[in-house]
Amino acid sequence: MTTRRGRKMMKSESVPAQSASSAKVDTMLGAAQTTNKPKSSDISPGPGFRVRCTVDRPPESLIAGFDAFESTDISDALNRLYTMGATIHNVVSDAPLLGPACTVKVYPGDNLMVHKALDVARPGDVIVVDGSGSLNAAVIGDLVANKARHRGIAGFVIDGLVRDLPGLRECGMPVYARGVTPFGPLHRGPGEINHAVSCGGIVVNPGDIIRADPSGVTVVPRLWAGEILKRLTAGRERQAAYVANVKRGQFSNAWVDDLLEAAGCIFDD
Repeated sequence: MTTRRGRKMMKSESVPAQSASSAKVDTMLGAAQTTNKPKSSDISPGPGFRVRCTVDRPPESLIAGFDAFESTDISDALNRLYTMGATIHNVVSDAPLLGPACTVKVYPGDNLMVHKALDVARPGDVIVVDGSGSLNAAVIGDLVANKARHRGIAGFVIDGLVRDLPGLRECGMPVYARGVTPFGPLHRGPGEINHAVSCGGIVVNPGDIIRADPSGVTVVPRLWAGEILKRLTAGRERQAAYVANVKRGQFSNAWVDDLLEAAGCIFDD
């Protein structure tokens, strides 16, 4: 028998058979390598893995009308609902955000569909990401934000984390999220684009109007946008006068007693 270097081997020098433990390690390594390779069979088409490229958006003039109102005003006009939880806040600055939603649902710790959303979203859109509130890995960083800026995207609202905070601040794009982490995401999928998502405890449909500012994030259902704007516009002068009077100290709390008495509240001396 001859070795690779040409040296003849004696019978006593024969190559030992592979041990059972060594064979087991090789089998495990081979299985791991196979498992880590993306397989089409791992992800099935349909719910959870689909992209809708065309959605209805409100007219730009209608969207622009909400720019005159803060998120608190809009929340009141929506019966104090359709407001995301306080965990979703602007992690970059106090810059406000307004635009129609391009919705994205991602697997926790993955952002493949966010990258695709950069192609699907239109200039002026707000990319709303349902990350299931995961605190394990970031959904975007400064590179995705800069790509979005060059595509004309208005900003991001993410039920999850982001990273590269200095770069995000330099980019200047409004990014509302749960917080910041160094952990980066994977790019495997599955996910969805422009289907209903949940973000900050609120259902968001593609085309809904997103209004975000230092007070929080509100969602105006697309089909009700015209009516909600009418309510806001009609009550603007009355609200402005009330605010001005309160600032001057001209107000009455009689309405509080009226409500308490109507509810049967008992007053002790």
